[in-house]
Order: sequence, then structure tokens, then C-alpha cells
Amino acid sequence: MPQDLLNAFTVDVEDYFQVSAFEGAIPRDAWESVAPRIDNGLSELLDLVDGVGVRGTFFVLGWVARRRPDLLRAIAGRGHEIGCHSHEHRLVYSQTPEGFRADLRLALDAIQEATGRPCVLYRAPTFSITRKSLWALPILAEEGIRLDSSIYPVVHDRYGIPGAPRFPYRPLRTVPDFVEFPPATFRLFGTTLPCAGGGYLRIYPPALTRYALRQINGTDGQPALVYVHPWELDPAQPVVPVGRLRNLRHRMNLHAMASRLAGLLTSFRFSTLEAAVASLGGPEALPFHDLTRASGAGG
Repeated sequence: MPQDLLNAFTVDVEDYFQVSAFEGAIPRDAWESVAPRIDNGLSELLDLVDGVGVRGTFFVLGWVARRRPDLLRAIAGRGHEIGCHSHEHRLVYSQTPEGFRADLRLALDAIQEATGRPCVLYRAPTFSITRKSLWALPILAEEGIRLDSSIYPVVHDRYGIPGAPRFPYRPLRTVPDFVEFPPATFRLFGTTLPCAGGGYLRIYPPALTRYALRQINGTDGQPALVYVHPWELDPAQPVVPVGRLRNLRHRMNLHAMASRLAGLLTSFRFSTLEAAVASLGGPEALPFHDLTRASGAGG
């Protein structure tokens, strides 16, 4: 593994009631009436990463940025990057291009107003840039985004482009400095599997997660991207009436997330998305890949 190789640590900054799985129980027009808990998990998360000396990229909802600009200033004040996680956490493929652009602009404006700096990083809610919403990539570039992390190269019922590259690449030939940085995946029995993020980090045994990252860093010689949410460090959050299976997925091992994350961050090298791309030689060193022709297992 190259000594200068860095993994990317990222956070999707949203409250527990804003996850896509809870839309039916807590619609957006009810968000204002729900008691927020974002401070609980975010405070613990910021202290945790400070304690292990890691800096990361925090993708913030515009809705949160507009109401709590102090949170963005606190995140940036601790040396982390600020990215955009949309304005209202709407799935990209459920929107029109015009609606997506409007949502993006609202979020970018709120983030710049809170931080005083333009935002050039983006992650779609629930990794919802799929084959049917690839039209979103040129819009992101047109609105100033230069580093995206929205495409999961896996088979999944709600997201993913199977066969898309597993490691950082350039998806837009006409915008050569636009980078796509996929979430971590590993190969097992000939299959590309997701790992090291959100529910996967909570559900997989820690030994399997470490095996996956060693494969990515060692065998593949590439950086891994890890993602978490502040609510995953808040096991005391209320139970949302959405059924047993969705609550099982949402709440599994919340009590263990802090220790699992701390162990991972101290076992591998992590930094921000921009630092990880720079460690690879910058955008110009990354391959171009035409996503409209993605097929197979990805590489």
C-alpha cells in the first residue's frame, strides 16, 4: 500500500427523521414540528474524530444549513470540508432536471451563506444518481460542483449502477476536473459488495469491514470511502412507526457505532475527499469512464 494513500472519511449531515426510509411517516411538511436531535450525534461525532486526529468531508442538507448555520461553522472550524447533500433530501431520480437544479441551488446558497465559501462537493440523498438520472452529473458541473460521491457501483433496489468504476474517476469528458468518488466496495466470491458505510458499517462484523478495507488499500491499491450519519451515534433517538424491518435496519447496532468507527479510523489513514483525490495525483491523474456503457463488475 503506498505510504501517501489516504482513505476518505465522509458524513451525511441530516437528522434522524430526514432519512428516505421515514418519508411516509414524517413528510417534509412535518419536519419543522419534530424536535431536532442533530446536535446529539453531531457533537459526539466531532469529538470522536477530533480525538483520533481525522479530518473529513461533511455533506450537509441545505434545509439544515438554513436553520442551523452555526453547525456548519462549527464543522468548518474544526478543519473539515463542507459538501452539499441536497436541500430537502429528495431522491434525484424522483425529480425532473429542473426541479433538481432548483433544489441544488437552494442548498448551495444556504451553505455558502453559512460558511462564506462556495461549495464544490456533492452527495445525492441515498446515492440516487443511477443510470436513469445520469442527467444530474452535467447539472452538478454547471452549478460549480467538482467532486461528487453519489454513484454506488452495486446492485441495490433503491440505488446503484452495477459495473460503474469502484474507485475515483472522471465521468464527464467535457469537464475534465469533475471527479466521481464512489463509496467503498469490495470483492467477495466474484461479487461487488458495499462496505464501510452507514448500515453496512453497523451490520457487518468489524473483522469483515477491516478485511474489505485491507483488500481495497492493499490488493487494489486504492482509497476507500467511508460514510456515516450523526444519527448513527444517537441510540436514544425516538422510534419512528415505519414497521419492524425498516426500524431494524435503521437502529441495528447504534449503540456500537461510536466504538466501531473509532476503531476503523485508528486502523487506517483517513482524510477529506479533496485530500484523498490529491493523494492520487489530482483529477488529471484519474481515468475517464463513460457511465452510459457501464457493465460487468466494475474495476
